[in-house]
Amino acid sequence: MKTVCKFATLTLMLFAVSVFAFSAAKPLNLVRGVVGPVSANTSWSNYSVLSLIPGAALIPITSSTTAFYLGFTSGAEADISNMVLYTTARGSLTITAVTPVKYGGTSSPSINLASTSVCPIQEISVNNPCIVRLDPTTITLSALSDYYLVIFFTNDSNNSAIGATQPSFSQSSLMGWYVGNTDETRLTVGESVPSGNSGRQPDFLMYVMTD
Repeated sequence: MKTVCKFATLTLMLFAVSVFAFSAAKPLNLVRGVVGPVSANTSWSNYSVLSLIPGAALIPITSSTTAFYLGFTSGAEADISNMVLYTTARGSLTITAVTPVKYGGTSSPSINLASTSVCPIQEISVNNPCIVRLDPTTITLSALSDYYLVIFFTNDSNNSAIGATQPSFSQSSLMGWYVGNTDETRLTVGESVPSGNSGRQPDFLMYVMTD
């Protein structure tokens, strides 16, 4: 009887450990992302897209990496000149750190939206957005700071055809805006993030996760 109990207890412990390990390995949301249906905002050639991740909205999860997920609703290729993450003190626009953000190992990628390896279900649309995970960025987000993901789309015909996801409902903690005809990814520490935040939901950025 004791042998059976010991075996059952060991089995239960092993099951609990395996379930914990599995759940711990899953990516977790660092902020409340986009939920529900999306609409499309198209034509992004020569635009800088800014997305605010407020420190006040961070879920209390500690992670050494942060992964950003972008949503596309149309287009065959997205050409990006540069991507960065600006850190500021909470409630401030003054940049305290600049962190490169990459896709496929580069901060200036061309994302092939027509490829089934990138967007498995073709063709992409508002009913079937393609969600692209950027390379995890080595940074631990802090509630004492705000973070601005800034992406500059190259001035070309490919980007004139791409569409961004735009949440239909204001349920996300993320916010966003954009600036035309200027590359806002080249700012340095001490300079200010461009103003324009009106509390609207973000274009492109859908999720901020641990991996």
